[in-house]
Amino acid sequence: MRVVDTSAWIEWLVDSALGRSLASDMPRRDECIVPTIVQLELAKWLRREVGEERADEVIAYTMKCVVVALDTPIALLAADLHRDHRLATADAIVYATACARSADLLTCDAQMAKLPGVLYRRKAA
Repeated sequence: MRVVDTSAWIEWLVDSALGRSLASDMPRRDECIVPTIVQLELAKWLRREVGEERADEVIAYTMKCVVVALDTPIALLAADLHRDHRLATADAIVYATACARSADLLTCDAQMAKLPGVLYRRKAA
């Protein structure tokens, strides 16, 4: 199982060079865990950058994956991870979701690069 962070989703969706290289790392829908915070971030970005219709299409796609809502155990784990690793709140929730589901995390976010279970793909400078 794999959680895909918003940063990786965006690179994949815009079909950047990094996004094309991520294609082999993107899990099948039945193995893709999507935290609801990622849905929020994707919807926000997509509506701003490409429009409502494309946002609806992508969110519909994510709904065919394994959607994991923020619950109390994940929230408490995220609070610990936020403190221990100085992660932003959304990043802590995404990472906590991966940890809670014993999944790895695919991200382009350098702040999470050295965390256990993280597959980090660096953005071009």
